[in-house]
Formats: sequence, C-alpha cells, structure tokens
Amino acid sequence: MEFELLDQIVFAAYALLIIGIGLWVSRGKGESSEDYFLASKSLPWWAIGTSLIAANISAEQFIGMSGSGFAIGLAIASYEWMAAITLLVVGKFFLPIFIEKKLYTIPEFVEVRYGTNLKTILAIFWIALFIFVNLTSVLYLGATALDTIIGVGDGSIFMYSIVGLALFAAAYSLYGGLAAVAWTDVVQVVLLIVGGLITTYIGLSHVAGDGGVISGMVSVYEQVPEKFYMILEKGEIMTPNGKDAWWDLPGLAVLLGGMWVANLYYWGFNQYIIQRTLAAKSLRESQKGIILAGFLKLLIPLIVVIPGIIAYVMNTGPNGEISSSFTDPSFIAEGGRIINDNAFPWLIKEFIPVGLKGLVLAALAAAIVSSIASMLNSTATIFTMDIYKPYFNKGRSDKNLVTVGRLSATIALVIAVILAPQLKNLGQVFQYIQEYTGIVSPGILAVFMLGLFWRKTTNKAAIWGVLLSIPIALYFKVGPNGWIDSPLFVELPFMHQMFITWILTMLIMVGISYAETNGKNHEKSIIISSKLFKTGPVFNISSFVILLIVAMLYALFW
Repeated sequence: MEFELLDQIVFAAYALLIIGIGLWVSRGKGESSEDYFLASKSLPWWAIGTSLIAANISAEQFIGMSGSGFAIGLAIASYEWMAAITLLVVGKFFLPIFIEKKLYTIPEFVEVRYGTNLKTILAIFWIALFIFVNLTSVLYLGATALDTIIGVGDGSIFMYSIVGLALFAAAYSLYGGLAAVAWTDVVQVVLLIVGGLITTYIGLSHVAGDGGVISGMVSVYEQVPEKFYMILEKGEIMTPNGKDAWWDLPGLAVLLGGMWVANLYYWGFNQYIIQRTLAAKSLRESQKGIILAGFLKLLIPLIVVIPGIIAYVMNTGPNGEISSSFTDPSFIAEGGRIINDNAFPWLIKEFIPVGLKGLVLAALAAAIVSSIASMLNSTATIFTMDIYKPYFNKGRSDKNLVTVGRLSATIALVIAVILAPQLKNLGQVFQYIQEYTGIVSPGILAVFMLGLFWRKTTNKAAIWGVLLSIPIALYFKVGPNGWIDSPLFVELPFMHQMFITWILTMLIMVGISYAETNGKNHEKSIIISSKLFKTGPVFNISSFVILLIVAMLYALFW
C-alpha cells in the first residue's frame, strides 16, 4: 500500500502541530537554567505522566517489542507491567529524596551523597550512553521502520529518515528545552496510544473476519494459547528461529529477580526518564504523574505486544509452522532466518487504510521523536550542570548555561546521526550494544540503593563497587553462552546475570564500607524518616488499584 497524498497531509499536519506547540510553550522561556532544564519547575501531574511514557515508548517498543510478541508472545509484557509497580516504588521512596535535595540531575545526587570524582565519572558515562547507544539506536530503529513502511525496505529513504527524525526533534527541543519536550509529549502520547489501538483494532478485525474485535481476540488466543503464557519454563516456548525464550525471560526472574535490576535502574536513576519528575510543581504533583504513567504502562502491551501476536497468527500455517507457503516474504531473510521485528511495520503496510495510515505513522514518529527530544535534553542537562558548570563556568551568567545546553545537544545529535547508519554493519554485535546497559546497570543501581538507604556506605566503596561490577558482569558474559567455552564459567540467562552482579556488588560495597569506617555512618549519608515517605490518598488508593490489576493479569495469564 502506497503512502498516498492523504497520508502525507495527515503526517505533515501532525509534524506542524508538534513543532507549533513546542515553540508556543517555549515563548519567553529558556532565559534561565531552571527554565530550560527543569521547565521552571511548573509541570502539572498529567504533563509529567504523559511525558514519562513518551520518553519511554519509542521504536524499540513499537518495533522491538512487537517483534518479541511475534517471537515469544505476551510474556514480553512483563517489562511493561512490572514497570508499573516499579514506578510506584520510585514515586514513594526515591522521588521524595530527590526533590528534597532540589536536584537537576541524577549525577548531582552522587555528588551530594558521595563525592565529586564519582559524579564526574558517572556523568561522562551517561553522556556516552545517551549518545552512542540510546540516541543512535533510536534513530537507527526509527529510520528502519519508516523505510519499511513508506519505502520498500530497500534503504532508499533510510538516510533521509534519520536526518528527518533528527531535525524534527531538534526543531522544538533545542530551543524550548524541557518545557517544549514535556508539553508536546502530552499530544505525542495521545497520538501514539490512539495510533497503536487503531493498529490492534484493525489487526484483530482481519483475524475475526466478520466477528468483530472480541471474536478476533478470542480467535488469536485459541489459535496460539502458548503465546499468552507470562511465566515461562525452560523449553516451553521456542522462537521462530529456534531459540528457547526462557533465556530471555527466565521464569520467576521477571517477578522476583533480574527484572527489578533493569526496571529500578531505568525508572529510578535514568536522567532522561526521571528529569520530568524533578520539574514538578510539588512532590505530590510529581507522585500523581507517576501514578498516571503507571496506569498507562498497563495499557502499553495492548498496542505493542498484541500486534506482534496478531502478525504471528496471520503468518503461520495450520500447525503453527512458518514457511514460504504461509509467511509473507518480508519476514524471511536470506538463509531462512525469521525477521521477527517486521511484525508492526507489516501490519501497518498491509492493513491500515489510506488516511489512517498517515495517522498511525504519525503515532510511530511521535514515539520516536519524543524519545529523541528527551534524550537530547537530558544529555544537555548532564553535560551543562555536571561537567561544564563546575569546571568551566567560572563567573559566567546563568544564560550562558542555556547556550551551552543547546550547543551540547546539537553536537550530540550530529554525532548520533553520523553513527546511526553504521549499526547496519554491526550485525549481531548490535545486540551486544543493547545489553551494554545491562552490564553496567547492576553496579550503578547498587551505588544508588545503598547510597539512599544505608548510611554507612562510603565514597570509596561506591567507586570500587562501580569498577568491580564490570568484571563481575563480564565473567558471566564471557561464559559458555558468550565468548569462552570453559568449565570455569557458568551459563546463566541475562536476567540472572544482572541480579547476581547487583547482589555481589552490594556485598563488596558493604565490606569496603565497614573496613573503612568500622561501622560508623558516612558523613554525607542521607538522614531519612518515615514522614518523608508519607503519601497522599490519591497515590495510596491508585497504587493499590495498580497492584491489584497487575496481580489479576498474572493470575489470568500465568
């Protein structure tokens, strides 16, 4: 199906609307660092909640998670549903401390709790991570999706898509800062949810024939009931390429193990996620925003996982086999490898009608652009406030910080645009880039968790913890499922690797802290009280509802 004139008009209207809103809310703003980096600390709860989701949902979810739905099934939704619970933990126990300390950035907390050296090390790490992994991969995945949907998948518009997405995000985020990013995210989230629901609705309608959407869902469930298992056992689900899905989602680890390491790190200590909560009018407003984001996370699998399962049903034979006889050729690569990630683009290209196709494509672009804008703003914030301001801003004006922020974001974007096309040449190495954060996140999570809640943790223990967590993580990485086949190494799912690395790192930090202080509290330790964690009735009641819904979902699809 061609990307026709009506689709182009719908897409262009969306782009102009977003840029217009971004520039309009930015008028008169951006003169001070608080204006630019924290939106004048004026964001209401609904802007915070929607912005959290917009920053989170990108091509990785629409393309990658739909692909996982195609390959594994609903089990991949654990990342979304467990994130809803993680957000409650962040809102109740992390945010009160962050907001009380009046933080701009997460590295700034490291300086308050530990010391300047560790803050600078982590600031440089996060900037490198945002530029070389996050920004680059979002641009690559986004451009690949657009090339598949609009073009013919031959790469003819791939580079144009990268540049177009970059310029789109830059058009409003570089000038307006966090205010422009957060307020446009309100529209972006509405669009990506509506667009995602349209895709799911039309996909289910085609499965059902004349039976309607409910019949379509029942039909999908009856045809592939195994795709709706949430807690996987070893050997229970095999992907189309013959991999045991248990290695990606190892049973109860999604509830009690390594999933918590990934989620707590991402939602609690990731600058481009947590920054909008620091820009709230008040702590209570920020916590209400967290609650909204939690409810939205419960909805996300319906628009990013179910389409993948629908595509799987439509492309398999009577006995669930995938072959050229039943499967669209676009899913089969040279050598017979199955391209799972083609599920969402295939649904759009094959079944979304003219006009709606432009709207759905706008939803996909909204997910991509909002994430790029958030990453740019956070990269600029960390560089400006944690590196430039303390080391190079001697006696200069506050307005100078805004200028440096815009310049650093521009440079980061240019680097990402140059590097994104190179991911085509990395092959399977690209998967290792995605796991890069999983190697370093356990150590960083240990530093933050002990720093927040254990007063005896020392600066030296934190530095050694971060450094030693890397070889611990690499020990698991180079085992039989990695680079070295030796009985000295153990073979474990990646989630187990993260969880064990986190526990061992904390034990190392506890040992070093005791050896250094003889069990005394560290001079920079945080004094907390139960009063600090007191939450209002809206947060408490909503938290109970979210927990109840998640429990029911796991009970239903266990």
